[in-house]
Amino acid sequence: MTDQALAVTPLDRTLAALSDVRRRRAIELLRDRPRRAGDLAAALDLTPSAMSRHLKILRGAGLVVESNPETDARVRVYELRPDPTDELVAWLEQARAGWTEQLTELKHHVERGR
Repeated sequence: MTDQALAVTPLDRTLAALSDVRRRRAIELLRDRPRRAGDLAAALDLTPSAMSRHLKILRGAGLVVESNPETDARVRVYELRPDPTDELVAWLEQARAGWTEQLTELKHHVERGR
């Protein structure tokens, strides 16, 4: 493969971000509502610096956005962005279609052999 064929895509960043269980748990918590970074850290039993590193990866993948409440610029609130998951769902549907097609062909091959 060429270096260009191995270029990191937005889908690669999404999958890499979701490869860690703590980041997936953060995503699950954010499904309910936006949350402060400190609340996420407490819920996941992480130090603030560890949570910050995970949130940086989620932001880099475009899965979450950060905002600051008007009352306190030091507080960071995170919420989900749905766009990156649209690409992931499309990729998974294509993969599923390929598997379905291959399994159907295998079934037909086995039935012809009987």
